Amino acid sequence: MIAFVTGASSGIGADIAQALAQRGFHLVLCGRDLGALNRLAQSLPTPSAAHQLDVSDAASIDTVLDRLPEAFRDISLLVNGAGHDVGGRRFFDEGDAADWAAIIEANLVGLVRLTRIVCAPMIARGSGDIINIGSLSALRPAARMTAYAASKAGVHMFSDILRTDLGRHGIRVIEILPGLTRTGFAQRRLRGDAAAAGQYYDRAAATLEPADITRAALYALDQPRHVTVAQMVVVPSGQW
Repeated sequence: MIAFVTGASSGIGADIAQALAQRGFHLVLCGRDLGALNRLAQSLPTPSAAHQLDVSDAASIDTVLDRLPEAFRDISLLVNGAGHDVGGRRFFDEGDAADWAAIIEANLVGLVRLTRIVCAPMIARGSGDIINIGSLSALRPAARMTAYAASKAGVHMFSDILRTDLGRHGIRVIEILPGLTRTGFAQRRLRGDAAAAGQYYDRAAATLEPADITRAALYALDQPRHVTVAQMVVVPSGQW
């Protein structure tokens, strides 16, 4: 079994990759930080290939399967965990149009492009799983999250229709929509300001950890093939 995981450099993606390796999956670890990917690959108990990939780079996505070692091309699970909100948490009129476009390009357009390429081995086999890491922002958007919420709303609808389109090939499409999860996401959003990112999480009444999202993903995968956990909203207890 081979799992292709984007956003595997850190956070939710890295945590899911570690859990999948414990279950015997061979891993294709994708992200922009090749050093972090290599370190993760070396720590896993199953064969793993670290692969530098920017999901906003269409040309790189189009050739990604061809650039993988032959032994890692028969993918049975895709975890779309990559995404960002660099320049976000601003009112729309105070932000930069290039930032807004880059957020949508990575979070939605890149996800669509990559899914189209990586689902091909699953279609040929007649089975597979796709996990899209969405966001509670798709359902409950807030001020100063225009581009990010729009991108995740797109992922939400894409997942719904994709579930129907690929169901005839025996492919399950699972969407997990986390609430606020403590990762390096906020630091990247704030262009590396670790102190401000820490304060952002500390101000929240409660946060999730990457392991909370991993457990949700594993639960969905554990269901019999005739059962699809279509959507799973995961939030800190007592919140919505």
